[in-house]
This record gives sequence, structure tokens and C-alpha cells, in this order.
Amino acid sequence: MDQVQLATFQAVVEQGSFEAAARALHITPSAVSQRIKALEQTVGQVLVRRAKPCTATTAGEALLRFAGQVALLEREALDQARDDTRISVVVNGDSLDSWFLPVLTRVPGVLFELHIDDQDHTADLLRNGTAMAAVTADHVPVQGCRVEKLGVMRYLGVAAPGLDVSDPGAAPMLVYNRKDRLQHRFLGRRQEPSIHYLPATAAFNRSLLLGLGWGMLFEHEARPHLEAGRLVEIRPGRHLDVPLYWQRWRLRSEVLDRLTAEVQAAAAEVLR
Repeated sequence: MDQVQLATFQAVVEQGSFEAAARALHITPSAVSQRIKALEQTVGQVLVRRAKPCTATTAGEALLRFAGQVALLEREALDQARDDTRISVVVNGDSLDSWFLPVLTRVPGVLFELHIDDQDHTADLLRNGTAMAAVTADHVPVQGCRVEKLGVMRYLGVAAPGLDVSDPGAAPMLVYNRKDRLQHRFLGRRQEPSIHYLPATAAFNRSLLLGLGWGMLFEHEARPHLEAGRLVEIRPGRHLDVPLYWQRWRLRSEVLDRLTAEVQAAAAEVLR
């Protein structure tokens, strides 16, 4: 395939429109349109949904991953002297705030673009080509990726000592965002309790300590608070285990190999 057309297609999806892609590539929107049409004729499929913003079709998502892989290999070849290869990774917030961040310091000479999403949804960014690797709860490999088990994140249901959690289903509940179903799975009920949505890890954890509601906390973070009496388990002895996997492009890449090794090492220190 024509690499210029492929790069133009990638720019349209990343920038969200033909006009924005034209500005980024320093060409006219007409030239962008011609390149996309030519690429679609080569592939024999519509690749771009002409909407606001422009998105890749199902056929386009596979091509977008390929475009990203080509771009990574090109950067690795061209940037060996400059040491500024960029890697895009999606990771769940609890992993990012507890064990994943130190990994980045162990892979020098790489620039990272991090995306945060719920562990049950991180693989979606692999499918559409946004991310090259992901910490995910999805054990089924995305097409063009390979998957390795990292371990288990154990969550405990906790609350501040003064909060009445004799009936957790009736007590106010803290939830990270509307994708977060950990608390619901822990309850095991279909009843919808009173919910506070707090889409920031620091605010979520602080709200637990303040007694705004009960919620699920990664065991590694909960233990010091439990031992100090700042939090209590709402159902002592009960926990929720979330297996985590590392999915990455099935591509021979020195940078991805180094990152994978460091992710596995860091996970082994913290995860069950």
C-alpha cells in the first residue's frame, strides 16, 4: 500500500476531520480526500466514516493498527540516534496509580502517551489502533496482538468507620465512572444503590476516608488504612479478584519488548 495514503488515513482518524488532517500534513483538504479515496479503492472497502469527528470503519480499524505498526517501526529505525520513540499505552487508573508508573522510568529514551480507561474497556483502544499496548481484563487477544497474564488485582469493599454499612446496598456507594462495575459485582445485587461518581483516583480514595460512601479499593492500597483504623471492611473476609493481562501488538519491536519485560517484572512485585 502507498505509505503516504496510509499516513494520511491515520492523520484523518487522529485529527478527527479531513480539514484538520490537511493542516497537520500541510496539504489541502482536497489532497487528503483524494488520498483517502485512492486508499479505499486499493483496499476495496470504505475506511472512514465521514462524520464529526471522522472515525475508522471496522475495516479501517484493522488498517489503522497496521498504519500505527508501520509508523512505530519507522520511528525505531529513524530515532535510534535521537532516542525519542513514542509509545501509546492504555492502562486502568488503579494500576497506573499503584504499580504501573515506575515502569515508565525503567524504559529510558522513550516518550509515552498514556490513556486511562476501565480495565474492562482498555482493549477497545487496541482494536481501534489508538494504543500499542494495554493493561486489560480481557484475556482474548485483539486481532494482531498477543496477550500475557500479569496477575490478579484483589479489591476489598471498604468504608470509613463512621459510615453505616450494615446494609451495603442501602449505603451510599462510590463509583469511579459509569464503566466501573466493581462495586456492583461485589454486592451481587441488581438493586441500584445511591451512587457518587468520582472519576479521579485521588478524589475517590480521599472520599472513602472522608466517609462519603463505601467503595472498592485495591488491596495493596487498602491495607495501610485498614491497619491504621482509617477504613474498615464492609464484608470482612470477602474480596473481588480481577485478573489483569498485558496485550501488545504482535510485532517485533525492541521498545515494546523492553516495555513488556518491565511491565511483567513490576506486576510480579505487586499483583497476586
